[in-house]
Amino acid sequence: MITKKITIAIPTGLEARPVALFVQVASQYDSSIYVESDNKKVNAKSIMGMMTLGLNTGEEVVITANGSDEESAIENIEKYLSEVC
Repeated sequence: MITKKITIAIPTGLEARPVALFVQVASQYDSSIYVESDNKKVNAKSIMGMMTLGLNTGEEVVITANGSDEESAIENIEKYLSEVC
């Protein structure tokens, strides 16, 4: 299991379209992936779950991945969340 703190750099934060893209990135992996923010923990592969977090630019989240491809999952999720589009 890998856990990593990541700061969101996407200018619009995680509104509908960026959340949909985030879920697509997370869904590529077999590992279980969770996002934590303000004592809420949701499945990173769930659009509705991710939308409930209401994440904005500059907020820090904790990503946890557990499974056979956890390292790739964390790496690519960090790359996505750190992009300044």
